[in-house]
Amino acid sequence: MINNLIFVVNSFFQLYFWLILVRCLLSFVPSVDWYKQPFAFVKEVTDMYLNLFRSIVPPIGGLDFSPIIAIIALQIINYLIIYILLLFK
Repeated sequence: MINNLIFVVNSFFQLYFWLILVRCLLSFVPSVDWYKQPFAFVKEVTDMYLNLFRSIVPPIGGLDFSPIIAIIALQIINYLIIYILLLFK
């Protein structure tokens, strides 16, 4: 039971990691229309999390380093949740 829950939690965090990575890579493509699907979905889902870090880490030299901090925080939260679930095993 706990193993299935760990799998689901880890899969969710990995999916969100990939969405953030896709969002970052697409930001370098100038022809992406962020108001059309599927780009609007990726932007909407990831921006609510990334905006937390954008308010803390301002752009430096025109580069936005908040996704790096957000991914690190996401991985730490993932490991903490899995660790806590493993304690109940």
